[in-house]
Amino acid sequence: MRLSDFDFHLPDASIALRPAEPRDSARLLVVDPAAEPPMADRMVTDLLSFLRAGDLMVFNDTRVIPARLNGVRIRGSFEARVEIMLHKREDARSWTVFAKPAKKLAPGDRITFAGPADVVLEAEVTSKSPDGNVGIAFNHSGAALDAAIAAVGILPLPPYIAQKRETDARDHADYQTVYARNDGAVAAPTAGLHFTPTLLAALNTMGVERQFVTLHVGAGTFLPVKTDLIADHTMHSEWGVVSPQTAAAINAARQRGGRVIAVGTTSLRLLESAADADGAVQPFSAATAIFITPGYRFKAVDMLMTNFHLPKSTLMMLVSAFSGLDLMRRAYAHAIERGYRFYSYGDSSLLYRAQ
Repeated sequence: MRLSDFDFHLPDASIALRPAEPRDSARLLVVDPAAEPPMADRMVTDLLSFLRAGDLMVFNDTRVIPARLNGVRIRGSFEARVEIMLHKREDARSWTVFAKPAKKLAPGDRITFAGPADVVLEAEVTSKSPDGNVGIAFNHSGAALDAAIAAVGILPLPPYIAQKRETDARDHADYQTVYARNDGAVAAPTAGLHFTPTLLAALNTMGVERQFVTLHVGAGTFLPVKTDLIADHTMHSEWGVVSPQTAAAINAARQRGGRVIAVGTTSLRLLESAADADGAVQPFSAATAIFITPGYRFKAVDMLMTNFHLPKSTLMMLVSAFSGLDLMRRAYAHAIERGYRFYSYGDSSLLYRAQ
């Protein structure tokens, strides 16, 4: 398949710059390939109408860190400003990052980061690859490094929001799920942003089970696909964990006839990475670079709650694989026509699996 198969025109006014208030008042487009008609316009609070006791929802509990760092590159007596976006943690001291401008960075360069007077955060460039990834090693490690990044860094809004406004105090709450607990993401698992304590309590009352996985979303999620043939695209990797207890609960739900609903593409990608050929989810703690495109056979997930994605993105390919390319094209055209709000702070959808 070609990249153009996943393209569509999105009016600029459709991009949400702030979330709905309250979170669960956002709109929800329900897409069911087996229904007639296959699309229904609802609200996130209507989610309960499509679930039943015994179903199990899987949430990604990663927490967004302040991953954008403004610094000064130093080489000898020469200094220049540089912006670093943390991408993937490699060990206690080292990260793979994106940099602007990246082309002038070289191994051995030193970077100092501005912050509070009592925090000294520096890094050395250790590597640079043709794909734009830069390796850096900080002067702190482990918890001390985390504390320094928290003091110096800025919460990284997605590019389509950041180019229109600066991060502000509201984003520190708005861009985290209410159940976030494991630091490490540089982008939010945005389907989860719609959940409130009230909605979660209502799901509990219904008998819908809730389990958590952790997938630390990397900045690579925003990288464009540059190959005309999608099979030639190299997917970025992200670190994920499915605990033995969570895997057992998911398998038990399936055995009793419950459906597994992934909240977000991150949860879905991790579950599909952890599932064996028979669909049983195994404990998992590793990087995954799973790339899901039409033709993929889903093994672990029955339904998917997800926001609306960018044209020609790997996530548009994923939802097209899940519910069918033709139907998703029609669903996105419907959403644009009906004024749904797109992307991270936008409205959501509930997708049924086509196969």
